Amino acid sequence: MKNSSAYIELLKIFPPRPITAEEELTATQKAIDSLLDKGELTPDERDYLNVLGTLVYEYEQTLEPIPDIYGIELLKALIEEFELRPKDLVPIFKTESIVSDILHEKRQLTTEHIQKLAEFFSVSPAVFFPMHKVVCNTA
Repeated sequence: MKNSSAYIELLKIFPPRPITAEEELTATQKAIDSLLDKGELTPDERDYLNVLGTLVYEYEQTLEPIPDIYGIELLKALIEEFELRPKDLVPIFKTESIVSDILHEKRQLTTEHIQKLAEFFSVSPAVFFPMHKVVCNTA
């Protein structure tokens, strides 16, 4: 087992512990970011980064999964998250009545709407479409 002083110093700066709360997750992510910002990592730094990454992964496995929402349901969630009102989306949909029809699922999102929404919310247009599972047949 390796026991280099550089690794010990990393442990002193930010001792890795199991993550049990969001604050601990944020602190661990900051430690990870500071390492990644360095660019080229030493073997000790890579090992330490691996430990921190494992702790983050283990914590995230305990969280509730994010539901697979897309389309109008995703739009509703984004509106709520950004605390928007339907009239805030008029530049995208042209009229408040179209916004209302879409939110009440009387109309569907068009490709143009999706492109404009993606730009507005700074997300990929792909998030508005259902995720397709790829099945590989290895036989």
